[in-house]
Amino acid sequence: MDVNQPKQEHLLALKVMRLTKPTLFTNVPVTCEERDLPGDLFNQLMKEDPSTVKGAEILMLGEMLTLPQNFGLYCMRENTVPSFPSLSCSVRNIFLGETFSSYISVHNDSNQVVKDILVKADLQTSSQRLNLSASSAAVAELKPDCCIDDVIHHEVKEIGTHILVCAVSYTTQAGEKMYFRKFFKFQVLKPLDVKTKFYNAETDEVFLEAQIQNITTSPMFMEKVSLEPSIMYNVAELNTVNKAGESMSTFGSRTYLQPMDTRQYLYCLKPKQEFAEKAGVIKGVTVIGKLDIVWKTNLGERGRLQTSQLQRMAPGYGDVRLSLETIPDTVNLEEPFDITCKITNCSSERTMDLILEMCNTNSIHWCGVSGRQLGKLHPSSSLHLALTLLSSVQGLQSVSGLRLTDTFLKRTYEYDDIAQVCVVSSEVKEES
Repeated sequence: MDVNQPKQEHLLALKVMRLTKPTLFTNVPVTCEERDLPGDLFNQLMKEDPSTVKGAEILMLGEMLTLPQNFGLYCMRENTVPSFPSLSCSVRNIFLGETFSSYISVHNDSNQVVKDILVKADLQTSSQRLNLSASSAAVAELKPDCCIDDVIHHEVKEIGTHILVCAVSYTTQAGEKMYFRKFFKFQVLKPLDVKTKFYNAETDEVFLEAQIQNITTSPMFMEKVSLEPSIMYNVAELNTVNKAGESMSTFGSRTYLQPMDTRQYLYCLKPKQEFAEKAGVIKGVTVIGKLDIVWKTNLGERGRLQTSQLQRMAPGYGDVRLSLETIPDTVNLEEPFDITCKITNCSSERTMDLILEMCNTNSIHWCGVSGRQLGKLHPSSSLHLALTLLSSVQGLQSVSGLRLTDTFLKRTYEYDDIAQVCVVSSEVKEES
């Protein structure tokens, strides 16, 4: 075949355009005080500007709409003009979690009837190929100057390079089967930067702090940010305050997130009752749950992201765990006070025979017999222990000096700085 032979022209023309909503015009306000050199000149010019909101001229958001921005879609075939309108405005990025909508049109540019037209649209990502065509049936015939239209929708769930592959096959009047396809490439960007921190409490509670940053160039209305816990936990949101019997968001009534701004959300996860009693099970749980984030941009365009399963670093309790169940906040100087401890055998296989020893410190003195037997403690079981102590020094004092010895392995576990208690003079407490 002669390589210099010109390509046969197709009877059909393919056009692909992205469907987007208009956006609100934004301007940068320039203001000055009356005593400055320009006086009221800048303020007067802003009031006369037709793009500003009357009565709120210093707001960046105007009341005029701009045309839909460019797709950011580039035809990959050589010597082919990209099939989107040539607009002077900047490229409109596509962000993860948004719904990608596109208009596909196949037009018969010839003067003959074309038969058996089949239009197929696939979206190729780094991990999969998706068929976005609304129908897989072929159109029987297409007359001259007529077209076949299709609108495709897809919720973008991957970042990186995406390629829209549009293929068209048809049969000419002479019975010749024709086929062509075009590739359109665009980038999907990340709209949010999500960072998480975990705090493990002594009571088996887990506190999750989620930092969400808007890394787009436009404001976002945060519709919902919730945590879907794993099956072992119940979750409580700590992002509201109670005012006059009503629950109000800590971020105010207008939950807008400006570009590059960061907002912190806090959640408390508590083990379910059936799992809280199994210390050996709950201590090894690393999967906490996943965040579900829903936002709106521009004229109500909705986006949604769901993170993968969040994982924490499991706390290392060792074989035996000692935690405080009850302790007073404030106690009198040189007066006994009671605390309740919980001792848990975190081993899933071995029974322990424990001995409790109490060692006095410079400020804390234990009341009772040291070196007493606590008996056998079976795997993944717990016992509660009431203890009495007193402090000989005022101020914030640390409860320390408990020792547990396993007689089977001859191993001693030391527990210091278990908790803090405020010690005051009895006269000060009576006056308060």
